[in-house]
Amino acid sequence: MLNYEIFKHSSSSEWVTFIHGAGGSSTIWYKQIRAFSKEYNVLLLDLRGHGKSKSTEFKQLKRYSFVVVREDILKVLNHLKIEKSHFVGISLGTIVIRDIAEHHPELVSSMVLGGAVMKINLRGQVLIRIGNLFKSFLPYILLYRLFAFIIMPKKSHRKSRNLFIREAKKLYQKEFIRWFSLVSEVNPLLTFFRIQETNIPALYIMGEEDHMFLPSIRKLTNSHNNTVLEVIPKCGHVVNVDAPRHFNRSALLFMSNH
Repeated sequence: MLNYEIFKHSSSSEWVTFIHGAGGSSTIWYKQIRAFSKEYNVLLLDLRGHGKSKSTEFKQLKRYSFVVVREDILKVLNHLKIEKSHFVGISLGTIVIRDIAEHHPELVSSMVLGGAVMKINLRGQVLIRIGNLFKSFLPYILLYRLFAFIIMPKKSHRKSRNLFIREAKKLYQKEFIRWFSLVSEVNPLLTFFRIQETNIPALYIMGEEDHMFLPSIRKLTNSHNNTVLEVIPKCGHVVNVDAPRHFNRSALLFMSNH
């Protein structure tokens, strides 16, 4: 089972489940725990191979799929007897949440999708091709540094960039390859998500400087019902780290209304 940590509220029965991105871990939510645990029960997860989810059972597969990732999370929810939860995600975690909402909408009260990835642009496609060419023999941390600098290029993004690189160092080469293979095959799923609307309320929180992913999210929220877009000025991809107060305030207000 995935490693998880819970923060129980003294009276609330509502849950918030946080899902990090590729190469990160549950530690990226350190600026959210205090604010959210004041109102909700909080569940933090480490996706397989990340953080403290290093069990040998996760190393049996050569390739991952979103079905596998989704089932990992459902096992924890079932174990904790959580029947419904708000979900908060960042980057790749937003794809995982949208996948859960598609297959198990009864579990999802609302979605807060930070630095959401719903389309990979031309620059991202080029990055993926480079990664596929070199992933088997180039140290993965070099590739991850390259991706981090392209996605979060500005000086103001340094804190987020360094945090993700630091967390990525805890991965293994084989684990990186498993996750990278998953990312490289995500396009059909994202196309489906852009076409198929969901009835579950969704708040997209994006950084004004998230040049790779913000344009596609603007288009999506203009065409989908039950979605709200909030753009944080002078902020990059990892909005929960770059602008934690703004992120927390917006997310909590949205969740309280749903």
